[in-house]
Amino acid sequence: MDEKKRKIQAIVARTLFIIAILCIWEIVAKSGVMGSNSELIFPPLEAIGAAFIRNFQTGMAGVSLWVYIGNSMALLLEGLLIGIVLAFVLSGLSMLSRVFFDIFNLVISICDLLPGVALLPVVIIIFGVKPGVIVFLVVHAVLWPMARNVLDGFLAVPRIYVEAGMNIGLKKSSLLLGVYLPAATSYIVSGLKVGWARAWRGLISAEMIFGVASCPGIGLFINQMRTNMNNAEMYATLIVIIIIGLVVQYGVLSPIEKCTVKKWGMSR
Repeated sequence: MDEKKRKIQAIVARTLFIIAILCIWEIVAKSGVMGSNSELIFPPLEAIGAAFIRNFQTGMAGVSLWVYIGNSMALLLEGLLIGIVLAFVLSGLSMLSRVFFDIFNLVISICDLLPGVALLPVVIIIFGVKPGVIVFLVVHAVLWPMARNVLDGFLAVPRIYVEAGMNIGLKKSSLLLGVYLPAATSYIVSGLKVGWARAWRGLISAEMIFGVASCPGIGLFINQMRTNMNNAEMYATLIVIIIIGLVVQYGVLSPIEKCTVKKWGMSR
């Protein structure tokens, strides 16, 4: 099967799957299987569609969902940028110093096992309730898996590549930038995918638990909808979260992967 037919097949399969899910949802919503609260628990698709539009027009207390999305994305991008930069810097230092490598590898093993939500009470006690706390949790979510992937990529570089770089005069930082970094691209892209997914989930979770009134985000919006029993609006917001995730996945990360590791023959 050629590549074009394979892509068409994938699109058809995914489309049919989504249609099937929507049909099942509508059947459950209209059948009343959950009793008198059936339409409250499973709002019909037309109610969710109307709520989707209403969220962007009126939002909550006159504040459009666009404002919530903008606040969340600003905090997310700040945390992602800090986390990615730290992952590269610390992983690079680990390759330049064996002692630092041993210590940082231990730190990764410890911190990667700590859910950001578990750290939330400690961070709030120390720094208080402010947007910076959410940024910290995003950094925590992206730093450790990203650093783990970058380090794994550096360690997987064939020895012959390193020796070739040394033979042409590359040393330490120049060897790191000229050999290790390009050769570990597939691991780095994989780390970006994992880091983005964890950062996105961590952001929404933190906002739902202690949403900051001065910088309300999507998680806080969902929690407000749940509190007011506006379930159609809540499900519509979940759809927005999925759409944003898909846009980043297929509009940003996939093109990066296509232009690097796939173009260079490092993956299929």
